[in-house]
Amino acid sequence: MTPEPWPLRHLTLRTPRLVLRPDDDEGLLELVAEAERGVHPPEEMPFLVPWTDNIGHQTMQYYWSERAQLAPEKWTVNFLVRLDGRVVGMQGLKGANFGILREVVTGSWVGLRHQRRGIGTEMRAAVLAFAFDHLGAVRARSSAFRENTASMRVSERLGYRPDGTEPIVRRGRATEDVRLLVTSEQFVRPPWTLRVEGVDACRPLLGVAAQ
Repeated sequence: MTPEPWPLRHLTLRTPRLVLRPDDDEGLLELVAEAERGVHPPEEMPFLVPWTDNIGHQTMQYYWSERAQLAPEKWTVNFLVRLDGRVVGMQGLKGANFGILREVVTGSWVGLRHQRRGIGTEMRAAVLAFAFDHLGAVRARSSAFRENTASMRVSERLGYRPDGTEPIVRRGRATEDVRLLVTSEQFVRPPWTLRVEGVDACRPLLGVAAQ
């Protein structure tokens, strides 16, 4: 049989409300449309890279480049997050030398009209459970500007602890980026069980020995 050329297209994470799957072109078009409707108030900028200042084909190109550069030594899987079959945001999961370090980094966003419904917590809990329980990660990192209270609350709920700070210039002004860390033991697990499909064929792509 011919080997599956892109096993990630079969990877699916399911929570009680959400379905997370690695990005595909049709889904990315939905994602860009959702971003154009708004991700945050215009006077705010919650991201280290101010990508929401210039949404369009550059957004598509960014996700394409992440997909094209994926390798066992350094990878990013951008999960499209769907609620009731519609893309509402993106949950990223990154690993560098994951087979050795067993560490991941998360980043995410949810469309403004879908916020304050617990979606951000649910989708991050999903990728943390996936990383810890299915890939064998031992640590997960994230970060947020100190004034980004929504992101900080999500991290607190899931068991992250502060891991230092870094001064950042954002739109010409100084601010502080708070680094956050959670281990597999500290992770505050949700009351539901993550359902995962298609992970076995993806492990070698992510630097994990096949089971």
